[in-house]
Amino acid sequence: MEYDEDKIDEVVLALLGFKAFEEDEYGARAWKSYDWDIMDRLHSKGYISDPKSKAKSVVLPPEGLKRSSELFEQYFASRR
Repeated sequence: MEYDEDKIDEVVLALLGFKAFEEDEYGARAWKSYDWDIMDRLHSKGYISDPKSKAKSVVLPPEGLKRSSELFEQYFASRR
């Protein structure tokens, strides 16, 4: 099956921000429990820190956290 990698990346970024923790002026941390190819693409787009480290989480810088919030609302907000 073919799929749109950009849409997959957007949904994963939205979910990373949804479960983020330790938020401060530098961004927030999120567990890196997603497919490595997706994480690499998000890193290359500047939305997360390099996932290739010993840490079990990645950093979402302020720009990545903001975009994550926008995408989460776009994909998952209730439209009542």
